[in-house]
Amino acid sequence: MGEFSFKKLTFAFVIAILVWASSLETCNGRRGKHWRHSRGTLTSLYKKKGSNHGHQVINVEKSKSKSKSKSKPKQKHPLPTPEEPVAPPQKGSKFNVLDYGAKGDGASDDTKAFQATWADACKVEASTMIVPSGYEFLVGPISFAGPYCQRNILFQLDGTIIAPTNAKAWGKGLLQWLEFTKLVGLTIRGKGTIDGRGSVWWTNSVLEDPIDNEEQLVISLDNTTVTKNPQVGSSLEEKMPSTKPTALRFYGSFNVTVTGITIQNSPQCHLKFDNCDGVLVYSFSVSSPGDSPNTDGIHLQNSKNVLIHTTDLACGDDCISIQTGCTNVFVHDVNCGPGHGISIGSLGKDGTTACVSNITVRDIKMQNTMTGVRIKTWQGGSGSVQGVLFSNIQVSEVEFPIMIDQYYCDHSSCTNHTSAVALSNIAYENIRGTYTVKPVHVSCSDSKPCMDVRLTDIELKPVPKGYHMYDPFCWQAFGELYAPTIPEIGCLQQGTPSSSWSPDETGCAA
Repeated sequence: MGEFSFKKLTFAFVIAILVWASSLETCNGRRGKHWRHSRGTLTSLYKKKGSNHGHQVINVEKSKSKSKSKSKPKQKHPLPTPEEPVAPPQKGSKFNVLDYGAKGDGASDDTKAFQATWADACKVEASTMIVPSGYEFLVGPISFAGPYCQRNILFQLDGTIIAPTNAKAWGKGLLQWLEFTKLVGLTIRGKGTIDGRGSVWWTNSVLEDPIDNEEQLVISLDNTTVTKNPQVGSSLEEKMPSTKPTALRFYGSFNVTVTGITIQNSPQCHLKFDNCDGVLVYSFSVSSPGDSPNTDGIHLQNSKNVLIHTTDLACGDDCISIQTGCTNVFVHDVNCGPGHGISIGSLGKDGTTACVSNITVRDIKMQNTMTGVRIKTWQGGSGSVQGVLFSNIQVSEVEFPIMIDQYYCDHSSCTNHTSAVALSNIAYENIRGTYTVKPVHVSCSDSKPCMDVRLTDIELKPVPKGYHMYDPFCWQAFGELYAPTIPEIGCLQQGTPSSSWSPDETGCAA
């Protein structure tokens, strides 16, 4: 009985060990990634090809045997050779229009080459765009535009730029040919020339141009009005647009300089500054015939802090024209002629308000010009001209050396109006030389007489040139004469007018 019990106990113990061993194997199988097979087990598991999460399963033993028989290694794709990085243009880089495809033969259209050159120069501070000497570049209407260009770009002009003379290049008409807009610190410098080839425009539109009404005061001795703008001969067959372009215009720019270059034969104005602050022009020339219509030399509008000096201006209209919105303008050492002199205006056209102040013009030589130093305004305008000095002006055979005309009209007749641009604090001093029609013409508004007009050291002598000659003329002009004048100017009224006005009434800032 005891033996039977011992056998049963031994048998139960063996069964318990077997059950425990079985549970241990099962437990190890559930350990997942931490469980490792023996070498033999791994080989047996991968004897068949299959897939595991999309990757090919490899027969390890066959792979080992194959690897011994391979004679060539698996070919690798060559790595791409990295391109050497191009360094961005450095400050002060130079860009030559010839490198951008410009021909400079005077016949090929180089407009696109100029555009491409500017596009790169514009991106670099203090860069230089080079228009080299010895070439003649035909360039159509083009805008060298900001406002995202870098500062202090130099446009080095030593060659010649010529304008197209075919009407198709201008469409229905444009206001400018070469334009620089919204730039800071731009300089145009060099010994080159901008040639507008304007004779084709003057010939075909001369009868449509406004006239300077001072010409109506020039009467020959045979009592006929002298024609100042005869048509200029041209072989052009097609008619150019009625809107004529300015040769070179700056708009909305700061601290711009033009020096050394010549602009000639512009269809209309030669050099214009509009809405600019900080303008410097020196060692600069304009050259156009005296009978070329409306070809102002330098035209200023809505611009301030302007200095113009050491220039030679020959054209068919005002050598320098100072328009509305101009203040702090200093002009000195300028040779003017032929042309219409240096003028403020015309101002107040079509009832507009004009404001001009702090203008100094001195050390000027004028030869064979229509007027010398002049202020011209339309009837019906408003605003004011204040703080003007014309000093040390040498005139030679000038028709009207000193002029204020508040009845300006650029066509055959104009409507009378009572309102006017108000003029005050206007000084003419040391004006000397010769005249051919009338030495002084000061014609002011009835509603707003000129106030504080001062004439000092005036010495003007007549030179007969076949015109009727006149004595000094004044109307509604009040001010003072200082020192003896030649000829005697007895028409200027002393003191202030009974209907005086205040500058605060003009609508212009003090």
